[in-house]
Amino acid sequence: MAQENTPANFDYNSTRNKLILTEYGRNVQNMVKYIIALPTKEERNRYAQVVIDLMGFLNPHLRDVADFKHKLWDHLHIISDYQIDVDAPYPKPTPEAIHMKPQPLKYPHQRIKYKHYGKTIEIMIEKAKAIEEPERKRHMVQAVANFMKMAYVQWNKDSVSDETILADLYALSGGTLKLEENINLNRVEFRPNNQSQNNNNNNNNRGRTNNNQNNNNRGGGGGGRTNNNQNNNGPRSNNNQNNRSRSNGGAKKY
Repeated sequence: MAQENTPANFDYNSTRNKLILTEYGRNVQNMVKYIIALPTKEERNRYAQVVIDLMGFLNPHLRDVADFKHKLWDHLHIISDYQIDVDAPYPKPTPEAIHMKPQPLKYPHQRIKYKHYGKTIEIMIEKAKAIEEPERKRHMVQAVANFMKMAYVQWNKDSVSDETILADLYALSGGTLKLEENINLNRVEFRPNNQSQNNNNNNNNRGRTNNNQNNNNRGGGGGGRTNNNQNNNGPRSNNNQNNRSRSNGGAKKY
């Protein structure tokens, strides 16, 4: 039995050191580890610049990112576990700054009276209430009412009367803003989207055209029937000719 030459120890990924930044791979991490052990800073600076160029080559998509070189040098320090001693053109990052989490944004907890109008309408109404000049205030209130009508139609997908808008304006303003009853707001009507219907009609028409073409092709199959008839007539004609020759041959006597 032949003796198999197998290595005593296998190099498994589970036994290797953890990859700190997987996008650069293990070879870059080993290079950084080698640079850390170099005796002079001049050598470390020279080899570090080579590794920085290699890191940029491995990730070309980072070139469009602002402060591209700065990010690469930060990644070099992170891969070295902040142990590499080189003259970097940027400040050395700290683990606290890298792993610092931003403060959570405060979510506005505001109650909106009419959601189809939104909070912007309420702010506009408050601005209109603060206007003292009568003519300017009237134009502002009318503009708010027109905007409310447009928002109502977009939200509810239905037309709305001016009386409904004026009543909502009166309610939102706490009874302080109103317009004349005979005023006409901008005409805003809901128009359903007919694009899907047009697409369905076009698809149906295409299907009908294809069906007609298929039917025409099937009708052309009549030529096949003609060919079959011709083929059927062909053997019959041959048989008739053979029968005639037999009858003629039977009349001869030798």
